[in-house]
Amino acid sequence: MNDLQAGVTPPATPTPPDTAPATLASRISRLVFNAGRQLILPLLAMITALIIGAFIIVLSDPDFIGQIGSNPGAAFSAGIGAVGAAYGGLLRGSVGGTGALSETLLRATPLILAGLAVALGFRAGLFNIGAEGQIYMGGLFATAVGINFEGTPFFIHLPMAVAAGFVGGALWGFVPGILKARAGAHEVITTIMLNYVAYLTVDFALRQSFFQRPDRADPVSRFILESATLPKLFGADLRVHWGLIIALAAAFAISWLLFRSTKGFEFRAVGLNPSAARYAGMSVARTVVLAMVISGGLAGLAGASEIIGSNGRLTPGFSPGWGFDAIALALLGGSRPLGVVGAALVFGGLRAGATPMQAATGIPIDLVVVIQALVIMFIAAPALVRGIYRIRLAKATGPDITIKGWGA
Repeated sequence: MNDLQAGVTPPATPTPPDTAPATLASRISRLVFNAGRQLILPLLAMITALIIGAFIIVLSDPDFIGQIGSNPGAAFSAGIGAVGAAYGGLLRGSVGGTGALSETLLRATPLILAGLAVALGFRAGLFNIGAEGQIYMGGLFATAVGINFEGTPFFIHLPMAVAAGFVGGALWGFVPGILKARAGAHEVITTIMLNYVAYLTVDFALRQSFFQRPDRADPVSRFILESATLPKLFGADLRVHWGLIIALAAAFAISWLLFRSTKGFEFRAVGLNPSAARYAGMSVARTVVLAMVISGGLAGLAGASEIIGSNGRLTPGFSPGWGFDAIALALLGGSRPLGVVGAALVFGGLRAGATPMQAATGIPIDLVVVIQALVIMFIAAPALVRGIYRIRLAKATGPDITIKGWGA
């Protein structure tokens, strides 16, 4: 007679322990490990650049040079003091207070958008060196809308100006995109050439009555109307504006596009292997054009945010080279939107802290440019960084062995 027939309740089968926490913990640890592995080389490149910058500061310090022969101890003490003063001023100018943080975020805003533009191109196998020209055209189109349509409500006029900036950059990205798709013209050549066309187009437009201020003979546009101006993010005392929110929203949107959407998969597939993507039924030409249009639009947003958020008017040379810094940002960020945001904050901090550093120590502001150039050099030569710090390269297996595009 079995237990049921005898009226005896069999013991309950033990349930397996809940493995959800362990699974979540392992997933988080895996994400942290992957993020750390991706960040290790950029961080070491930045540290190496700062170390070399410290040597440059020491060797350019007059107290060190004057005492190195007679009193080496005092010379090295003076050199270390110069390095501490320089980097201390750089740190205070970038994160040393609310105002410094505001300036860092302000300077990072166009860098985020420009970096996203280049990173998106890299993922699609395209080297968009024309972000600078696209920034200028975005600024031009945003200005054309921002100085007109007086009386339009704020909630209509401001989105129109922002959208105009995107359209201006997108049109300037469409040209090299369609040339590459239809005629095979290399985007590096066409985008470089279009940079100069954009510079001259802006200069010509600013000499026309449609843009030029009536009380000025030099090429300066009329002021952006209040209804088309990006409001300050934390009050009138701090200069950072809502362009930062647009930049962060764009970073999230591009991240979703690249890694969560079908079209983003096509971008990455074409970037890794155009022949395989074509064999799989993807239109390589359409993907190239669309990638360049979106890339140009992001760069155009960078120009628009600066004009309608910070400058309040369009002038020649309003960009200090964001389009070229964007190449370094895309490399430093691994062509990932989150990495680009982090790299832009670093570069924004360097730019924001450069002037306070110079004011406090007298060290030329060009040191920041040297540090940026060193970062670019080390990022572009990862084998050099691995050799310096003796980092072993993991052996690629399985799907890791593949044809790499710019976004690799």
